[in-house]
Amino acid sequence: MSYVHPSDFVTKMIDAGEAKVFMSTRDTLIRAFMAGAILALAAAFAVTVTVQTGQAVVGALLFPVGFCLLYLLGFDLLTGVFTLVPLALIDKRPGVTVRSMLRNWGLVFLGNFAGAFTVAVMMAIIFTYGFSTAPDEVGQAIGSIGEGRTVGYADYGAAGMLTLFVRAVLCNWMVSTGVVAAMMSTSVSGKVIAMWMPILLFFYMGFEHSIVNMFLFPSGLILGGDFSVMDYLVWNEIPTVLGNLVGGLTFVGLTLYATHARTGLTRPRPVARDVPVAAE
Repeated sequence: MSYVHPSDFVTKMIDAGEAKVFMSTRDTLIRAFMAGAILALAAAFAVTVTVQTGQAVVGALLFPVGFCLLYLLGFDLLTGVFTLVPLALIDKRPGVTVRSMLRNWGLVFLGNFAGAFTVAVMMAIIFTYGFSTAPDEVGQAIGSIGEGRTVGYADYGAAGMLTLFVRAVLCNWMVSTGVVAAMMSTSVSGKVIAMWMPILLFFYMGFEHSIVNMFLFPSGLILGGDFSVMDYLVWNEIPTVLGNLVGGLTFVGLTLYATHARTGLTRPRPVARDVPVAAE
């Protein structure tokens, strides 16, 4: 598996964050678009498998294929840049500023949404034979997901919003762990194995991922889900983005940076004292 020591892959995390800040607008948008599109296809695949088998765990086991592909192809998700880019700012890399960090986040958000929305339209065409029939079984399932994860939260008011936010925090704790886990190995197989586990966990547990939701909720709206664009923004996408930021940065980026890049002072070791040997 060619394991990479934490102190080494944390340096790679900071380097990756710095590189993303200085990437051209063109490349940032292309890579974000493709990441959103591939993850959306993986979500459509996972929902299809779940509906056809009746086993949610099967869909969760197969969903990580999309995440692994987009990572190995060098594409960018908002959830990943939330974790990596701030480390370059905190590490005081030359030229990395709050403005450049926000620019990167904004471009990746736009690219991810465009990619996910494109796939949402394409899959809606498939589910409805070009909008000539009612949605098939999978399309209906996607519509119900959109309702449950918007108005479903709204029914509980503040408690629903808190639940949504915490699910988003836990989601990017796992997703960003997957991003970082890929840096633990120099082999393709090692990267895939390390990424697969946390992504499987987040999907099966029903945590809230902002980019997956960029596919599920527009799909639900197109396919006749009983919720509005405002429901989607207020009761899912905006709180999910904020929760993803907190989860990835707090529980992955900052913790690894603090203990492996900026380690605390080593405690002094006790000095061994000579103990006289008793005479025989």
